[in-house]
This record gives sequence, C-alpha cells and structure tokens, in this order.
Amino acid sequence: MDLHRFMQEFAILAPPFLLAITVHEFAHGYVAYRLGDPTAARQGRLTLNPLKHLDIFGVLAFFIMKIGWARPVPVDQRYFKEPRRDMLWVSLAGIGANCGLAVICGVLARLLVLSAGRMPMYFLYPLLHMLAAGVWINVMLAIFNLIPIPPLDGSKVLLHLLPEGLAAGYARLEPFGFLVLLALFYAGVIEKIMLPLINMAQRLLIG
Repeated sequence: MDLHRFMQEFAILAPPFLLAITVHEFAHGYVAYRLGDPTAARQGRLTLNPLKHLDIFGVLAFFIMKIGWARPVPVDQRYFKEPRRDMLWVSLAGIGANCGLAVICGVLARLLVLSAGRMPMYFLYPLLHMLAAGVWINVMLAIFNLIPIPPLDGSKVLLHLLPEGLAAGYARLEPFGFLVLLALFYAGVIEKIMLPLINMAQRLLIG
C-alpha cells in the first residue's frame, strides 16, 4: 500500500464523509424529536458531533469498499401520534439531508472554480477535491439508503407505505437484510445500480 497516497485520500475524504453521516443521523433524530420522540436527545445523539455517531465498521467499510454508514440514531415509535406516517418522515429525513448537502457541496464547488484566480492553488485544489467528494459521498449515501432492504432507510419507507398485512410479512425479512446486502454488493448489483445515478448527479451538480 502507498501510505502517502492513502493519507492524501484520507485527508480529502474523511471530512465530507464524517459530515455526511453526522448530518444524516442528526436529521433522523431531529425529525423524531420534533414528532415527539426524545430518545435520541436523551442518549446524547441529537448533536452534530461526529464522534457520537461513528461506527468503526462503517468507517472501515467506507475506506475499503467506498460504502459506509454511521451508528443508527435510536427511534421509539411509541412516542409518535401516528407511527406509520411519522416513521416515514423520520426515515426520509436522513436521505433528504444528504441530498441537501450534495447540492450545497456542488454549489460551493462551482463558486470555488469561479474564484480560482483569487486564491492560491495549494488551497484551491484540496478544497475543490473535498467538495467534489462531498457531492458523491452524499449522493452515494442517499441512493444507498433508498435501497428497500433492511436495515436501510428505504426499507422503513417501504414498510410504512405497504398495507399492514404486507408490511408485517416484509418486516420479518429484517434479520436477513444485512446478508442480502452483502450478497448484492459482492455480486456487483448495488454498484451497477448506484454508479450511473451517482455519475449523473455529479454531472448535474459539478459539471
């Protein structure tokens, strides 16, 4: 392994990755809190401190496989007035937060290119690479979490859109979700689904 190259990659990817997973989990907890669930706040998870959300395996997976995750924010549906509807909004919150961050990174990258002559290259290039990484990381997380396989957010969205009878049967698949994800990942299915969408989003947001 080229240690110097790895450290350069780490310095570029770590900040946007930490921001992306932190905002994702914070969004889940904040929306749950606004809908009446204080669980995340009581456990100190309603924060933008990335250390509170880190999952060591999720971080390692990101730098090895370029797909990572954080420690899920706890949500207790018993606090919700309408559990099915409210859980749908909580599940969509993290995906929406990553989409918003991707747009912000894209806009900042374009502005940075326009101001290229006004700042030193040793500052411009790393920041531009970091913002470009912020776009694909947030788009990746949004698309990945939309996959309707437990424990991803897409499965919770689908669970709360299905009729109750079908939802109950679908929920029984949750213990096997991670194994299904691993199988799809190693078969290359997830990559084939995600890469075209990520590339399209990068072209739209960065050019």
